Amino acid sequence: MIVTTIERPDEETVRYAMRIAEELGCAYAPRRRDTIRGLMRAKPEAADGVLAAGPEGLKFSQRDEPPLFYHPSMAFIRAKRLREGGYDAMAHAAGAKPGDAVLDCTAGLGSDALVFSVAVGAEGRVTALEASPLLHLIVREGMRTYQTELPDINEAMRRIQHIKAEHLAYLRSLPDKSYDIVYFDPMFTKPVMASASLMPLRTVAEDSALTQEAVMEARRVARRAVMLKDHRDSKEFERLGFIRPRRTANAVAYGVITLR
Repeated sequence: MIVTTIERPDEETVRYAMRIAEELGCAYAPRRRDTIRGLMRAKPEAADGVLAAGPEGLKFSQRDEPPLFYHPSMAFIRAKRLREGGYDAMAHAAGAKPGDAVLDCTAGLGSDALVFSVAVGAEGRVTALEASPLLHLIVREGMRTYQTELPDINEAMRRIQHIKAEHLAYLRSLPDKSYDIVYFDPMFTKPVMASASLMPLRTVAEDSALTQEAVMEARRVARRAVMLKDHRDSKEFERLGFIRPRRTANAVAYGVITLR
């Protein structure tokens, strides 16, 4: 993989791209007049993709795949509904309330972390873990710069703490009862095929099954609840000891372990 810039970058954008390349430990290539596809053809090290840096964040391109970049997508609609007093199934199932501390162990594109950040408010905190260095950077930088028309949702994005870490190792490092809610959203064992926006994610995200040990550590770390998001027909709820949610028309379901 290589890091480059958007077309016609200013000096600050070039410096930014070089810092991102250094953080990832990969080569920086000046954009000049090259297209992204041209860089892929010209640079052997670009065979795994090209990450383009600009004032609005990072965009990752691979051959024959849609580009991957940060966009709140449906999370913005969910967050907007929640701030207006509406219902969100995830926040409701978790019992998230203002002032809570939430650990999102599998942040992905940060959608659920954003909704949690709105739910817990400025007095709460959300920590978003992501094991993939590339995905961690794309989401961290995107949430740092993305602007919606709602300042409070922008602030909710900025409040999220992004940490590049494998969740089991991070959970092991935490003291007992250090978060109110610990949340898992691993790659679904049965994909929701309607979620076309998630398809580029599957090429860069860590894709491993949630383990019993991780759930056990989460139970130690959480004060109130451990939560799993998966397909409604998934066998993971039973395998990992989560209370199976009531069956609904929605393909996405949330299992909860309530702690006393």
